[in-house]
Amino acid sequence: VQFVESGGGWVELGGALKLSCVASGFTFASSSMGWYRQAPGKEREFVGFIRWDAIVKEYSNRVKGRFTISRDYDKNTVYLHMDNLEVEDTAVYYCNRYYTSYDVNDYDNWGQGTRVTVSS
Repeated sequence: VQFVESGGGWVELGGALKLSCVASGFTFASSSMGWYRQAPGKEREFVGFIRWDAIVKEYSNRVKGRFTISRDYDKNTVYLHMDNLEVEDTAVYYCNRYYTSYDVNDYDNWGQGTRVTVSS
């Protein structure tokens, strides 16, 4: 199982970024996928998930209305579209599979993540 995140970078307050995560080593089409982030000095937290069929999507209250998750089954890729970025969104972003019963700390096989820095 492997996840390779990309697309991070430096962006000004209110800007936008699109992150990508290529997944391999498991059946992507039947797996719900989640995005997570870890800010400096803080624990990793849930950002949002997209169900295996892409019909259900849920987001944390901190990003709801600003972030959107999508997926491409042909490319085994999940995306995180981030708009109206805030300084508090500065973090390293990761993707992983998503299970309703899991806590963030229950997951393994984390990738290297992609760093997002929002500057004011």
